[in-house]
Amino acid sequence: MKKLLFILFTLPFLVFAQEKGIHFEHNTTWAKVKEKAKKENKFIFVDAFTTWCGPCKYMAENIFPQEKVGTFFNEKFVNLKIQMDETPGDNEDVKSWRTEAKRFATDYSIAAYPTFLIFNPNGELVHRIVGGGEADQFIAMAKESFDPATQYETIVKKYKANPKDVKTAIAMAKAANKAYDRKTAAEAMTSVIENSSKDELLTKEFLPMVSTAATSVNSKAFELIRNNKAKVDELMGSGRADAILGTAVINSVLTPKLRASETDNFDQAAEEVIKAYPDMKLKELITSIKPNYYKSKKEWTKYRDAVNQLIASGTTVTEAQLNSFAWTIFENCTDPVCLEAALAWSKKSLEKKENPQYMDTYANILYKSGKTKEAIAMQEKAISLAAADEKADYESNLALMKKGLPTWETE
Repeated sequence: MKKLLFILFTLPFLVFAQEKGIHFEHNTTWAKVKEKAKKENKFIFVDAFTTWCGPCKYMAENIFPQEKVGTFFNEKFVNLKIQMDETPGDNEDVKSWRTEAKRFATDYSIAAYPTFLIFNPNGELVHRIVGGGEADQFIAMAKESFDPATQYETIVKKYKANPKDVKTAIAMAKAANKAYDRKTAAEAMTSVIENSSKDELLTKEFLPMVSTAATSVNSKAFELIRNNKAKVDELMGSGRADAILGTAVINSVLTPKLRASETDNFDQAAEEVIKAYPDMKLKELITSIKPNYYKSKKEWTKYRDAVNQLIASGTTVTEAQLNSFAWTIFENCTDPVCLEAALAWSKKSLEKKENPQYMDTYANILYKSGKTKEAIAMQEKAISLAAADEKADYESNLALMKKGLPTWETE
């Protein structure tokens, strides 16, 4: 009986705790949500999320339940969550929104998660927020939906009504970058470039915006930076012009060449691109992306060679990158030569500091290479230096090593 009384007394406190955060509508329809918003004269807040999205989970678990967040959103909005992906475990409420979720994705151009859409009391989209934030920051971003001067969709409408107005185009580019709307941002910056003088554009204020629009070799922003590399470097720092231009070349020229071929054409395509843009320092940048190309193709011998080429090129390779390269080989390759290379990268990552995470990588590669005694000694040292919340994973690997079992996934 005492246990029952305890449960009965505890439940009200649990309910109270849940009510501190944002209250989301359930078992409803879009029509009913709009009807409620209009009746209560509230805006509509829609969390468009997916089950696989890490930031979505962070917002749901850490931000939405906070009392101050709930107080603000429950007072100002009718709140709704729409799951944008489909999973076998979806309940009936989630399933009932599948058609609507597809419409939202299309009608409101949802391309990243989490995306938060805000509608006025009449059900008209006025604002969007892409990506989350901490409580106070997120509340501040939501408040922008009430002011026409900061409402994203209102800024879009104003820009489209007069796209040649530089002031309006600048506001559009800033808002679009903030909303991760790269297409609109590039379009607005093209308008700014076409309707401004070179002296107006080549300033510390505008160049960062211009650089974000230089996504293609065919863009006005790319042309402007290419023709004024010395001035760009003067204002943004040495080497920035080539970095911006190089990224655009890789994304809009090299990558399409690589994707168009079913065979390994990396070296040939890279050579063609370097010859086509002789005024740019592309070789170093292309060398730095070569490992990822072979990683995507799961060609581990060529991946090993690409990493060794990168290290030998003199390009700065951080300890974190070395550890990542080594761990990739550990997870995916059994070839002794590849493992030996990964061991060298891992050892290099530990030259300046004994990082427990990197030591764990080194120990695992030693173990996979058959050097069990050395691996156990290194893993024990990693555990002794690790933070309390990291020890469990390392201890689990150590137990497997001592039992002679794989610490890597096997088929």
